Amino acid sequence: MTTLISNPFGFLFSPRRQWQAVGKLSDASLPSKLLYAIILAAGPSAAWYYGATKVGWTVGDGGVILLSEASAFRIVIAFYFAMLASLAIIGYFIHWMADTYGSDSSMVKGMVVASYTATPLFIAGLCGVYPVFWFDMLLGIASLCWSVYLLYIGIPAVMHIPEERGFLYASAVVGVCMVIFMALMGGVVILWDNGLAPVFVDG
Repeated sequence: MTTLISNPFGFLFSPRRQWQAVGKLSDASLPSKLLYAIILAAGPSAAWYYGATKVGWTVGDGGVILLSEASAFRIVIAFYFAMLASLAIIGYFIHWMADTYGSDSSMVKGMVVASYTATPLFIAGLCGVYPVFWFDMLLGIASLCWSVYLLYIGIPAVMHIPEERGFLYASAVVGVCMVIFMALMGGVVILWDNGLAPVFVDG
């Protein structure tokens, strides 16, 4: 079961089976699963660092745009911790809303559910190693849609509630995610005004 759950691609190709395995985990084994997000979140960060500093991207007929290594490093570190913080907040709300929908939960279980739900985003983020704006945008939208789908099928399986109630539960979590996304956009603006703005170099 550990091998099954530790396979990120399983959440792409056999998600129901993956969630069933997660739902069978004991509470004592859940804390170790938090390493899943800690490890996988490093992939997109490293990929975008390489892509932004070594490959670059083009806008229209212009030249290649690159970030300085120091600037890119600061941004990807902030990006990494923002991902983990967002998952922790989403996990908290998954736990906090559990009683409302007739489920038993814990903060750790909520964070584990949030982490596994983000799997498509982690995998899609690896494409940052070769930045192509239109492709990355399409892939990002597709991975976001798959993450939402994972949430809708995962909540009933892991929280052990009927699918009808799980649909309402997952919808409430999606609402929380939208608020967090808007807060992150505001945070980016603030950070850019306080020393985290990208520094471009000639490609």
